[in-house]
Amino acid sequence: MGDKTRHLHARDKQSTHLRTTAVALLMTGIATPALAELKLQHSDDLWISVGGGIKFEQTSRQSDTDDSNEFNIASMRTYWAGQLNEYLKWSINTEKYEGDSVMMIDAIAQFDVDPAFRLWVGRTLVPTDRPSLNGPYSSLSWNQYRQPLFPAGYDGPAGRLGRSEGAVAFGTLDRVQYTVGIFEGAHGENNDDHNLLYAGRIAYNFLNVESLWGYYTGGTYYGKQGNILTAAVTLQSQKDATGSEQNPGDFLGYAFDIFSETVLDNNGVTTFEAGYKNLDSDYTLVSPPQDGLADCFCLFEGKSYYATAGYLFPQKMGLGQFQPYMRYTKNDPDDADSSDTTEWGVNYVINGNKATVNLHYVTGDANASGYAGGDTDVVSLGLMLQYY
Repeated sequence: MGDKTRHLHARDKQSTHLRTTAVALLMTGIATPALAELKLQHSDDLWISVGGGIKFEQTSRQSDTDDSNEFNIASMRTYWAGQLNEYLKWSINTEKYEGDSVMMIDAIAQFDVDPAFRLWVGRTLVPTDRPSLNGPYSSLSWNQYRQPLFPAGYDGPAGRLGRSEGAVAFGTLDRVQYTVGIFEGAHGENNDDHNLLYAGRIAYNFLNVESLWGYYTGGTYYGKQGNILTAAVTLQSQKDATGSEQNPGDFLGYAFDIFSETVLDNNGVTTFEAGYKNLDSDYTLVSPPQDGLADCFCLFEGKSYYATAGYLFPQKMGLGQFQPYMRYTKNDPDDADSSDTTEWGVNYVINGNKATVNLHYVTGDANASGYAGGDTDVVSLGLMLQYY
């Protein structure tokens, strides 16, 4: 959760008790959800921290079936982390969005043995394509989830918000960054044999090696990591991951993505990201098993493409810098018509991904199911804050 935080040190490091005032300050931070980060440190190797983030938006939507204006909490998270010794750490993260109750999305025991080999065990993010590894707080665009998702992203029996229970090994070897994992994955009635989900990702850094938190990526680093050019391949596979109890089916998906960020001579920053995804699901929302959709965990089958480009102006205007961008997404299912969406937006970057104001316009019919919805035009003004 970062070292640039407010530290509360116990005066006597030999004592096993934290002072009452430190505990009181921690509880004060907890009482302010998602907007404070505190670190209680007993020693260099023993500490606990609390942080969080919030995305708030005002949205105007026009379509054939829905004309609306609304305020919405797109996401609100709390981050808990701790370290027991040099190699053993843990983290717990929660999420609340769109009126839902608070849910735990991560609960991880972290064994950070060496930069070349780290092991996370518990509920954590399944190795996936770059948009999902960016997450909602580190992407260039405001809403990147208009492509078909891998199974754990559907808030169904395969997981939630891209997470599942399992284990991930990852590390950096010179210019290569790898992530491999085994997960519970889809565990509905269609998977009576309890087949596991296997997932992996390998990335090669042609220029500067990306400095990642864990194995998560970013959709922009605002030029702070210099010139970057990274290409990566992702693979996920699980037997009996789709379908119903009477008609189980398999899932196989792979993705390729590329990311580039260049710091220009005038200190402006260009960012480009693009990806291709191919998903093979035996049963889909359009082509379910014979017993129908009612008991089916049906997914998308077909291809998807996206590209995002942005430019961070070097000059500060007021508190921050302007970063206009464009994102295009196209979904091409095997058993239905294709769909696409274009997002035009601008970020007002105050403090990286810790404080950003966003204004964007979206038009098109693509969404996260991969199948075409109605043509919709959306204008949204959003605020993102994080403290960690």
